[in-house]
Amino acid sequence: MENMKKLSLEEVTDRVAIRDLIDAYAYCADTRDADGQMALFTEDTVFRVFMDERQTEPTQIVYSRTDLAPVFDSLTTYVSTMHFNGQSKITLSGDTAIGTTYCFAHHLTMDGGDKKLMVAAIRYSDDFIKINNRWFFKKRDLKVAWIETKPLNS
Repeated sequence: MENMKKLSLEEVTDRVAIRDLIDAYAYCADTRDADGQMALFTEDTVFRVFMDERQTEPTQIVYSRTDLAPVFDSLTTYVSTMHFNGQSKITLSGDTAIGTTYCFAHHLTMDGGDKKLMVAAIRYSDDFIKINNRWFFKKRDLKVAWIETKPLNS
């Protein structure tokens, strides 16, 4: 524990605010608040989806906050979702930061009377920026490590 550096109050505040931003993203996804989710991003954001994290080229790229609407609205195809954020590694540099967050995203579908659960293991790679004392996603890469789909008993 000797090597633990002392954090300033500002750094602690920034770290808590960034974690709140990360968790707000998941909360908005699960409550189907696409407008709230979009508001977490800068106007000129870059959002990239890699359906296989081993690929170098993204499956999808979005270049602005307003163009995120269909991406986030697509969650309405599921009966329910539940995102569980795990550990995060954040590196602060003034009013910018980079980070990685682990997430299990649960997606429930119904086909007639059959329920299916799809769980995606996701790593988010983020660039953050603080504007007017508020943190935003400047760039977010959603990288799917694996997906498991299984029948779900009632």
